[in-house]
Amino acid sequence: MEYLLLSLDFIRHIDVYLKQIVDQYEIWVYALIALIIFCEVGLVVAPFLPGDSMLFAIGALCATGAMDISIVLSVFPIAAICGDNTNRFLGVKIGHRAFAKGTGKFFNTHNYNKAHNFFEKFGPKAVTICRFLPFFRTFVPFVAGMSGMSFKSFFPWSILGGTGWIFLCTFAGYFLGNIPFIKAHFELVIVCILCVSAIPALVEWIKHRKESHL
Repeated sequence: MEYLLLSLDFIRHIDVYLKQIVDQYEIWVYALIALIIFCEVGLVVAPFLPGDSMLFAIGALCATGAMDISIVLSVFPIAAICGDNTNRFLGVKIGHRAFAKGTGKFFNTHNYNKAHNFFEKFGPKAVTICRFLPFFRTFVPFVAGMSGMSFKSFFPWSILGGTGWIFLCTFAGYFLGNIPFIKAHFELVIVCILCVSAIPALVEWIKHRKESHL
């Protein structure tokens, strides 16, 4: 319970914690954040990491000079793209075995169906679109690998999605994060980002509940 409360507090005050981490670890903070970004999209068991809100807070720190935006926009897209392609590779190698039972915490039929339907609906461009949707950005690359999407087809969409996601979220924080009203209510802004990010998953959950009661 203590770790859960600490995690929630970190997400709510991510700007404060990031500033403390930057002050303490300086250049190494970029490697740490790159690893978090890689894990969120590269490991199917890590869809809960706060990617959008973290990047927004990073953008705000870049605007104050606490972080170097040139490093952020150079290193973090690479981490996102590498995570995507690692996830696709894992889908190719172990995807069908992972979902074989269909009852696991992450590898279950419900999660597979959501990601598979999303991939089927949008085709290859789902790899780019899913990048802006929590949960989907973690599972769609894995399912793409299971579905036989080749590296040659996957890679361009991965570059577009990974780079676009990093740039959009970072620049949003860079230009908006230090506006006096937003800065004074940064916790509320982070909660709003999390709520907006959760809308697609909530819609899918409601649809699933309705279908299960038919």
